[in-house]
Amino acid sequence: MQSQKIRIRLKAFDYRLIDQSTQEIVDTAKRTGAQVRGPIPLPTRKEKYTILVSPHVNKDARDQYEIRTHKRLLDIVEPTEKTVDALMKLDLAAGVDVQISLG
Repeated sequence: MQSQKIRIRLKAFDYRLIDQSTQEIVDTAKRTGAQVRGPIPLPTRKEKYTILVSPHVNKDARDQYEIRTHKRLLDIVEPTEKTVDALMKLDLAAGVDVQISLG
């Protein structure tokens, strides 16, 4: 029988939220007897936007904004049914995007 693995990708704009959510997932998985690999920090995506401040002329007056998207990767190796149930019931922060894939 091939070993089953759950891969969890987390994305958030705030690194504190993503670290807190990652720690909750790791604690839940370890408490139910699964082995966890990670969290692996993936590269942070930085999107920069430049906005003209002046409504008409004066191209030198600009504001720059940046949005950072932080990402983490977790692998849960050989999860039990108890692990899957606990992860489904887990309530994470609202600003964290979670993608779960089975492999």
